[in-house]
Amino acid sequence: MNEEKVHDGRQKQRSDQERTSQLEAQELRRDTQGRRTASTSGESQTTDIFLGTRTTDNLRDARMMDASRDARIADASSRMQTTVTPHEAWTIGMSIDAGGKQRRRLLCYYGDDFTGSTDVLESLFRAGLKAVLFLEPPTSEQLEDGRFVKMDAFGVAGVGRSLTPDEMERELNPIFETLKAAGAAVVHYKVCSTFDSLPHAGSIGKAAEIGRGVFGGRYIPLLVGVPYLKRYTLFGHHYAAGGGTVHRLDRHPTMSRHPVTPMDEADLRLHLQRQTELPMALMDITELEGPLPQVRGNMESKLAAGQPALLLFDVLDEQRLETAGRLIWEEAGRLPADESLFVIGSSGVEYALGACWKAEGLLPEQASREDCAQPVNKLLVVSGSCSPVTETQIKHALGAGFAGIRVPVHELIHPGRAEAAREQLMEEARSLLAGGGSVVLYSAMGPSDASIGELRETLAELGIRSEESSRLLGMELGVLAKRLIAETGLTRLLIAGGDTSGYVMRELNISALECMAALTPGGPLCRAYSADPVYDGLELVLKGGQVGGERFFEQVLHGR
Repeated sequence: MNEEKVHDGRQKQRSDQERTSQLEAQELRRDTQGRRTASTSGESQTTDIFLGTRTTDNLRDARMMDASRDARIADASSRMQTTVTPHEAWTIGMSIDAGGKQRRRLLCYYGDDFTGSTDVLESLFRAGLKAVLFLEPPTSEQLEDGRFVKMDAFGVAGVGRSLTPDEMERELNPIFETLKAAGAAVVHYKVCSTFDSLPHAGSIGKAAEIGRGVFGGRYIPLLVGVPYLKRYTLFGHHYAAGGGTVHRLDRHPTMSRHPVTPMDEADLRLHLQRQTELPMALMDITELEGPLPQVRGNMESKLAAGQPALLLFDVLDEQRLETAGRLIWEEAGRLPADESLFVIGSSGVEYALGACWKAEGLLPEQASREDCAQPVNKLLVVSGSCSPVTETQIKHALGAGFAGIRVPVHELIHPGRAEAAREQLMEEARSLLAGGGSVVLYSAMGPSDASIGELRETLAELGIRSEESSRLLGMELGVLAKRLIAETGLTRLLIAGGDTSGYVMRELNISALECMAALTPGGPLCRAYSADPVYDGLELVLKGGQVGGERFFEQVLHGR
């Protein structure tokens, strides 16, 4: 407390000179807006950070302005006794307002489930950027916290994928306003790379309507493919790997049979037409081929002809992904400095933008990113996933020495039987963990598990909507995990299941996550921030149902 008072006192005693320097730094960003020199087709050409093209005739003047800019940044840095590098001042777009609180970032995002939210963390981590994921919308004080103030990007983990349209209105409107006020160039509504959603649950169309109302803009870019995760969009139809084979989404062995959001339509445009009346268009794979000016012309013709509110980008490979990223980044550059481009998509959005940023020299030149971590002596896995991938992982872990405990979900959600079931689970799991063993608490062993039918019957008996199963299960698993961490000294936790993980996390006393290591595509190891020392520093993996190989639980235990 005393340290906080001293810090506050120092902040209040900032000199007039420091305030003047901050204002100059802001004015500098506005005036020069990150002009840099790029090479296009062998010719030098000046572009700003948002790739708004200037003619080569202005190259000499631009270079003179760049030299002036560098000198003024150095001068302001010296007088503020801090480092304001060109990378911070124009590449990340840092700006400090008169109150000294506003900082411009590359990107902010909202994840419609928790596993997908950490997927974005991983993509930014792999690009060499610093990012943090908040479990609740951050306050301005949190963003100015010394641990987070230098972050290039931040996200908010949500549960939008399990919400009704009315619930989404209440959840998303204030969060979007918070992200808009953060001053990022791009605000991303992150959805699952398998696009699972329904008109009445996790409606992506509803999110688009809300986002358009808050952010406006010419159109909303929509990008779902992620080659890194083996997700592809071709002529508007979406494909995803499963069981070593790439399937059209409506024939995917898991997603076509998802218990909450089964995907029966692979054409993403037709799928979205069930959720919104917003007009849509497609930049297909052939229109993304060729020199950038030609591709840009293809897009502008399409926008002029149909004036779509949503523009879907095909994604097949890294080359076209980068092209889509360039088009999205250019669109962000059309907006005034105090506005953000609203984008919907998977973590492919970050991989697309990251490829563009790398090509333009906007990322750190050398980024040392770990793909492994230190091993731990025991691991707790809590699984609400019923995917065949998770089923294989559970079976493999049990064969490798993990102890398995089936969670009687139909008992836990029944008011008259919940407490006894909960205490029995606690006693068994606590004993195993205290003995140094690793434990898997699982609600189902694959999509054909009889417990899924039992749960539906219990929900119907209690008059509860089936869509509520994720929330009820997640809350119960969260309570169990919270107690087990506190009572057994666990340092690493794995949560499996995109729909349940958000509710598990909301039961823990955690405020934010930062990526530590990229263990497997879509399943990074993260470090937790918490005001409670019991949970501060806890290491977590949030795993979607389709993520990881059969040895993934062991991989998380051993850190590699």
